[in-house]
Amino acid sequence: MAATAKPFVKWAGGKSRILDDIRMKYPAALGRTITKYAEPFVGGGAVLFDVLNRYALDAVYMSDINRELITTYTAVRDNVDALISFLSAMQRDYWQSDAPARKVYYYAKRERFNELKAAQSDGVEVAALFIFLNHTCFNGLYRVNAKGGYNVPMGNYRTPAICDAENLQAVSARLQRAQIVCGDYRQSRAFIDHRTFAYFDPPYRPLSQTSNFTAYANSGFGDREQIELAHFIDELSDMGAFVVASNSDPKNTNADDDFFDRLYHKHKISRISASRTINSAAGGRGKINELLIVSD
Repeated sequence: MAATAKPFVKWAGGKSRILDDIRMKYPAALGRTITKYAEPFVGGGAVLFDVLNRYALDAVYMSDINRELITTYTAVRDNVDALISFLSAMQRDYWQSDAPARKVYYYAKRERFNELKAAQSDGVEVAALFIFLNHTCFNGLYRVNAKGGYNVPMGNYRTPAICDAENLQAVSARLQRAQIVCGDYRQSRAFIDHRTFAYFDPPYRPLSQTSNFTAYANSGFGDREQIELAHFIDELSDMGAFVVASNSDPKNTNADDDFFDRLYHKHKISRISASRTINSAAGGRGKINELLIVSD
């Protein structure tokens, strides 16, 4: 049996801390049998890896619109040894450098990443730089400017785990049968059927103007997009797919905001307590409610 795989990148809105709550909504926990799994907003993949660790599936579909993230997943699946070689060298160089040299090294790697990003490169070097920057940048953020350039400053970590070779090997083993797609969530429609468990973790509807993390892909996901996604989930549910979706709870800041309650009135909505783990301001971290929506 393959070793347990876990997320290898930090991700805003990652689900590791609320996996126990999400597991209670898995099909098996509710008496349903599924043979396929789809996660169209894969992000850090906490739910993906939990499902892959627990269940034997016939087919797996994962996607995201973040090209460099998908390049990284693909490299882990297809070229993990070369990726580990890149990361091992970067970890050695970084750990052995003093503070001024680390700063020079970090910004040189960020510049190189942006060069490759602009050229739409999809090689192993892009994946290695993506992981390196994720583990050495400030607070594990992925943020781009108006031109699409990655612009997160350097973080302050003594010995960041840039290369977790054992976990990368475990992840690679788990992803061997996965279809990895860079694209809009709607592309998953051709894969999803009545035998599929589909988990949707879209960019959350922001609770305030300062809590919006959707800039990671340099594209917006406003109320119109939330409504379109809900209609898509309705369609999947109507055809027999088992769907779970996550989102923010507007009632955290406005008790009268029934946006999601109305939008997903056909489905079961649970409110769970969650921690904000990535926020630029310490005051923005803490317990809030999130929504779990289960198809009915």
